[in-house]
Amino acid sequence: MSTDTPSWERFDRRRRLGRFVGTLTAALVVVASWAYMDISFVDAGSIPREVNDLLTRMYPPDVGYTTSIVTPLIETIHIAALGTAGALVLAVPVALLAAENTTPNRATYWLGKVLVTVSRSVNTIVWALIFVVVFGAGPLAGTVAIAFRSVGFLGKLLGEEIEEIDFGQVEGVRAAGASPVQTLLYGILPQVKPALVGLSVYRWDINVRDSTVLGFVGAGGIGVQLFRAVNSFAWQSVAMVLVAILGVVIASEGISAYARRLVR
Repeated sequence: MSTDTPSWERFDRRRRLGRFVGTLTAALVVVASWAYMDISFVDAGSIPREVNDLLTRMYPPDVGYTTSIVTPLIETIHIAALGTAGALVLAVPVALLAAENTTPNRATYWLGKVLVTVSRSVNTIVWALIFVVVFGAGPLAGTVAIAFRSVGFLGKLLGEEIEEIDFGQVEGVRAAGASPVQTLLYGILPQVKPALVGLSVYRWDINVRDSTVLGFVGAGGIGVQLFRAVNSFAWQSVAMVLVAILGVVIASEGISAYARRLVR
């Protein structure tokens, strides 16, 4: 008669081996990347001194510079808002194409996936560089860049929400004689409306941050003033711009959190 006491283990031997191999692989990738980039902290002792020197030159912030950044700061908020609105208009049809239960066929499904991937694979700054060439320097290039970058984000997540809807409601609307547009308005959108609003607010929150640096490539906003201040070594002005950006980001965080509570 066996007297061995059975022991509980969270994972079987195969899964433990798989997790060990995965962890070891990740560690090797980190070490290899560190070695390839030749990162060294030989001069680490100078870092606190340099940081202290920079902070000393930035303090106190140049409050008088505020009058020069109010208009660009408002422009930054408008770029984020218009870019998000434009992305929302474009993202709805893209999401319908990228969702398996609403796309007309496999070709349109893959078209939607390609549009989502292309948008998400290109950083906002890169889109801004492209559209500065197309439209010239200014807020229009920044707005279009924000919109194109946001389409992939909204299209992907909204498409996943559409795939989770109760399609019986959609079939019921169709059976009542609804047109394709009416099916969208009364069968699909009501089920994804909370997610649509929440994702839009969340993306706007992200876009406020992104739009603050678009001025570095000439796409308008507060980044233009930040770029000029850094280039002229006006560190007190730089500090004032950073304080203003921080204030806008905190405000957008509060608005975003409040809006998400409303749609729950």
